[in-house]
Amino acid sequence: MLRTHTCGELRIEHVNESVTLCGWVQRVRDKGGMLWVDLRDRYGITQLLFEEGSTAPELLSQARALGREFVIKATGNVVERFSKNDKIPTGDIEIRVGTLEVLNASEVPPFIIENDTDGGEDLRMKYRYLDLRRTEVREKLQLRSKLAIATRNYLANQDFIEVETPVLIKSTPEGARDFVVPSRMNQGEFYALPQSPQTFKQLLMVSGFDRYFQIVKCFRDEDLRADRQPEFTQIDCEMAFVTREDVLNLFEGMVRSLFKDIKEVDLPEFPRMTYQDAMRLYGSDKPDTRFDMKFVEFNEVAQNKGFNVFDQAELVVGICAKGCAEYTRKQLDALTDFVRRPQVGAKGLVYVKCNPDGSFKSSVDKFYTQDDLQSWADLAGAEKGDLLLVLSGKANEARKQLNELRLHLGDELGLRDKNDFSPLWVVDFPLLELDEETGKYHAMHHPFTSAKKEDIELLDQSPGEVRANAYDMVINGVEVGGGSIRIHDKPTQQLMFKHLGFSEEEAKAQFGFLMEAFEYGAPPHGGIAFGFDRLCALFGGSDSIRDYIAFPKNTSGRDVMIDSPSHVSDDQLEELGIKLR
Repeated sequence: MLRTHTCGELRIEHVNESVTLCGWVQRVRDKGGMLWVDLRDRYGITQLLFEEGSTAPELLSQARALGREFVIKATGNVVERFSKNDKIPTGDIEIRVGTLEVLNASEVPPFIIENDTDGGEDLRMKYRYLDLRRTEVREKLQLRSKLAIATRNYLANQDFIEVETPVLIKSTPEGARDFVVPSRMNQGEFYALPQSPQTFKQLLMVSGFDRYFQIVKCFRDEDLRADRQPEFTQIDCEMAFVTREDVLNLFEGMVRSLFKDIKEVDLPEFPRMTYQDAMRLYGSDKPDTRFDMKFVEFNEVAQNKGFNVFDQAELVVGICAKGCAEYTRKQLDALTDFVRRPQVGAKGLVYVKCNPDGSFKSSVDKFYTQDDLQSWADLAGAEKGDLLLVLSGKANEARKQLNELRLHLGDELGLRDKNDFSPLWVVDFPLLELDEETGKYHAMHHPFTSAKKEDIELLDQSPGEVRANAYDMVINGVEVGGGSIRIHDKPTQQLMFKHLGFSEEEAKAQFGFLMEAFEYGAPPHGGIAFGFDRLCALFGGSDSIRDYIAFPKNTSGRDVMIDSPSHVSDDQLEELGIKLR
């Protein structure tokens, strides 16, 4: 080893020891008679000391020639610092350098490599290898590593086997768009990159591997945002001979164990909420339950009073913001502007102030009496000093809009603390979802999800009412994982494909291998997949998963560091049998 210690491990008890450190020059401070160099590696920073009178002139000259990000090797004695720095673990000591070797010089970096950097995001993404030297970024990847190791340890202790599944697979029509890969040896045919290892993990259950997991790369060609990347990582798991309760209990245990090991947080038992209740009370299938503000339906007390906006609405629904009756007109106008944004889509917002004197002031006073507004307050459990905010329209649209307003208010009122964690299971999702444009049903999760036994008879008459044996884990309004108990017999899988509009020929062409496998003794099985990048961001208190990926793509799906995607040569295309128009 070129070094005896790292730049983060020396302490006061090492004084008088001779040591050798290697690392990058973060900063040089030259005060004339004395010169200090902050030396950094992934473990920390140690201060190097050069002093006129005790440091050889040629060594002092060599130190003065150092620039930011030079890679150096320094040997010297550990001494106690006269002016200590309590902001770093090595702040009690410094190294009085005796020999110095420049291992590699560096160009002036395009941005300052410190936590308070002057580099914008685009610049830092172009020089991501430099950005990764910053402590703030490095710690995020260290957190990711700890989570991966702790996950593997937990699942290994539960008798799970890690199995790698193929990356070049068959394209299927379900889910998001596939990334496709042309085959040179089978020209005109294409592989697809997996959106998940779903069918392979089910085949592993048929194979007798009753507990499988994989921390696996998946790929989806979809529009990007803060919590999406074209390539992402899943903790993918499957179990045989289990019920829904077995899956929920084991993986709730895993997440509680991760929070305890990594965050030193003891999570309580996860409550269960049906999909129907989640949508009715929060307007979202991934509700943020760190704060209350549940939805209240006002149809009975608000309609048929002459206010046409409410009278013509399918749903009149609102929330109670505790202690917000003092909101000014400007603040209320800002909330109205928020719900009118195209991303939210509401036409307006009605408010009712519950004044401290017991009276009410609303934006619809000419349609409703004080007694009417009192009935609104009673229904919502509103007290003096509270504020009611009400939307109306088509039921699904109004709930989604009110969910956006609820989350916005939660942010404004400081109710969404990143250090508070409120987990729950959302269960009993609809099996099928109606596409209003085509009039056809499609699988809400995927076509291998089983229906609840008591609902199967509804498939023919009322397919939209069939509940799936599916479940999502939600923490702080983020869906961190989801799964289901699978279909494990051929007749039921054929029935599911039929209701999804597959002909027998189409189902056989796409999934014949799976249905054939079901004829060879497939056990009951189910599983779950966690968004590993999202889980890392949740643990780190970030909104963006890009911070926890070593080399992420930007919002256009580009890697600006290596300039990818890029054109390929005509010769490569000719080899693949591809002609561009």
